[in-house]
Amino acid sequence: MDEEWVLISSYSRNEAIADGVLIDITALASQRGFRLPTAVTATLLGRYLEPSEKLKNMGQSFEGRLHDLLWMTYLAAQNSKDCDRVYFEVLFLNESGGYDRPSIIAHVGPGDGREPVMTIMLPEDD
Repeated sequence: MDEEWVLISSYSRNEAIADGVLIDITALASQRGFRLPTAVTATLLGRYLEPSEKLKNMGQSFEGRLHDLLWMTYLAAQNSKDCDRVYFEVLFLNESGGYDRPSIIAHVGPGDGREPVMTIMLPEDD
């Protein structure tokens, strides 16, 4: 069977970053030892990484919350060899003084040039 496939549409990683669907955190991740271009989804950023004013008044910062996310990503990756995605949880202080524990996925796949890239996301972003 010799069928030809016609590409109807494509959406590149660079387009997703330009549109704000993905947020490139490569520079911050590389400061913490990550070697791959790294992005988080806008949903993860808005829901858990960017603290509200109330959380800022409670001592929370974007940098600290991102550090926690990247540390847990690193630990999950260290404990899961030979796979392209890991599943883990991170504790984030919430406005009531309790903790949210979202499930997180870190996936390594091909970038626009087929180079390995990492995307950190919530399950609904997958």
